[in-house]
Amino acid sequence: MSSIPVLVTGGAGYIGSHAVLALRDAGWPVSVIDDLSTGSRYLLPDDVPFYEGNVADRALVERIFAEQDIGAIMHFAGSIVVPESVEKPLDYYRNNTVASHSLISTAVDAGICHVVFSSTAAVYGEPERVPVDEAVAKLPINPYGASKLMTERMLEDSAAAYPLNFAALRYFNVSGADPAGRSGQVGKGSTHLIKVAVEAAVGKRDHVDVFGTDYQTPDGSCVRDYIHVSDLVDAHLKALERLIERPEENLVLNLGYGRGLSVLEVLDALDKVLGQPIRREMKGRRAGDPPLLISSNKALLETLDWNARYADIETILTHALDWERKLQSRNWA
Repeated sequence: MSSIPVLVTGGAGYIGSHAVLALRDAGWPVSVIDDLSTGSRYLLPDDVPFYEGNVADRALVERIFAEQDIGAIMHFAGSIVVPESVEKPLDYYRNNTVASHSLISTAVDAGICHVVFSSTAAVYGEPERVPVDEAVAKLPINPYGASKLMTERMLEDSAAAYPLNFAALRYFNVSGADPAGRSGQVGKGSTHLIKVAVEAAVGKRDHVDVFGTDYQTPDGSCVRDYIHVSDLVDAHLKALERLIERPEENLVLNLGYGRGLSVLEVLDALDKVLGQPIRREMKGRRAGDPPLLISSNKALLETLDWNARYADIETILTHALDWERKLQSRNWA
């Protein structure tokens, strides 16, 4: 397949930077827009065309489209912290929904036909059945999930009205880091369990908080479907190829491994990788957290030529730990 130029929004962030690396590794021309509010320029190769700014800046986005001859978009830009979305809902509707409206509108006017969108399992809220398939009712319980669902609906309606097709990829818990050590999760104040846990492992924190031990789960802690970031972005490339091959088709797919691990099971696995225990503190439940989120990835496996390469939790933890040690050794944030 001939590779068309791709704009990666939020490309200096955790998942976006891995997508940039995967696209380059596969020979796709790639450019990045990121406002660096949470992203880090050093996660990107120096020769990737980089534009600092917001996707809601129509004039800037139009300029990027023209200068880089963009033919497709991978859209990662946005805010992603569930508890913060409960505290600052209007920020999330602005950063996720309103900004995405501007980006989609600009893309339609420029004749860009393919959008791969970073969505989330949070669109399901507390799902009526587990594993969660794509047909489960979408009833988000926090503004983060609601803001992403609104963007999915905009893409669906736009695809019906304009020459545009899209893939909405609903992430479960993204984790790990590039196996070659080129990128990983950076952000300060992270709420992601594995990021928090490896920070504790290298001494950046003195313990890991476990939010909720009284859920209706086998050990009382939340259960999640953890997927390695490199497997996740590989699915994005496969989805983009499919959109180009089948311009009449749209995709809505869960990205997960189809199995769950509890918070305590993940921490036990890290203890095993380290050969020593990390201190844990049991806390009350956190706002907006459903007890159980496990994907059905049947549609993913049936639709895309995709296979997981890094599904073992100890592999995920090892890659995350290696990256955290690299951050520490280089004095990066």
